[in-house]
Amino acid sequence: MSLRPLVCGLFLSCSLLSGCTTTPEATAKRPSQSQMGNLLLAEPAPVDPRAQMAIARYSFILQQQDLNAEDKAELHYQRGLLYDSVGLTGLASFDFNQALELKPDMAAVYNSLGVHYIQRSEFEQAYEAFDSTLEIDPEYDFALLNRGIALYYGGRAALAVNDLASFIEKDPSDPFRIIWAYIALQELDPIQAQQKLAIYRQALDPQHWANGLVSLFLGEMTENEVLISLVDGITSQQQLTYRLCEAYFYLGKYHQALGNFGKALSYFKLALSTNVFEYVEHRYARLELARVREARKVQNQ
Repeated sequence: MSLRPLVCGLFLSCSLLSGCTTTPEATAKRPSQSQMGNLLLAEPAPVDPRAQMAIARYSFILQQQDLNAEDKAELHYQRGLLYDSVGLTGLASFDFNQALELKPDMAAVYNSLGVHYIQRSEFEQAYEAFDSTLEIDPEYDFALLNRGIALYYGGRAALAVNDLASFIEKDPSDPFRIIWAYIALQELDPIQAQQKLAIYRQALDPQHWANGLVSLFLGEMTENEVLISLVDGITSQQQLTYRLCEAYFYLGKYHQALGNFGKALSYFKLALSTNVFEYVEHRYARLELARVREARKVQNQ
């Protein structure tokens, strides 16, 4: 079943974020919606009961005495991923550290810990974690993305650009890769960032919904057009929630760059409201809230 009529109505009525008004005709035709006043909210993703059951199973298995160190390390890592997926980052970090104590050469574990360090603004530890990932496994591509993001948030945008450009080379058809490269380069040279984004855009998968975000940053689409177009191909509420998590975050970055701090705060809060804990966009939305509040404080002074 297509959700396009439902979501188009929602976005068109979202006056707080987009300045649109709702016509009586649209109100009459629009189905039931999840709103708070005129503010559109995604339906928060529920905690997966299968993840909870898997956590319980792993916990039971870890109590067995006949496990070797390598098997225990893998179980701690897998349980840590499950804790991450339900938002229990403290327990996830504990499991990741336990895994490394048992088996210190697990590249994926260093990568996961590095992401947690970014979320806590512990950037030096994050750099070390991602360096360790790439030393153990030079082909672990996502460590390039994550190290680039760590460098960006750590105030080292010039170094971030290099990592993010290398990450693009691994898959130039992915719009999220070029958006992150654009975000980092924009800190250094907004004009060059626009030029490179336009060049990178030529290699994108033409069917990917996030191409609209790229067009937004290039000034070729409006915010409302992006919001309406992102429902193309959506077949379930869960899929919509996941896509909205991504869209809200990058719309927050869009308004943050323009100095529209009120709208940026709203979008980052909306990204958090989706409960899609494992997405990069959800992980860093809270970090962005702190950055926007600090920027607004400086602006007011």
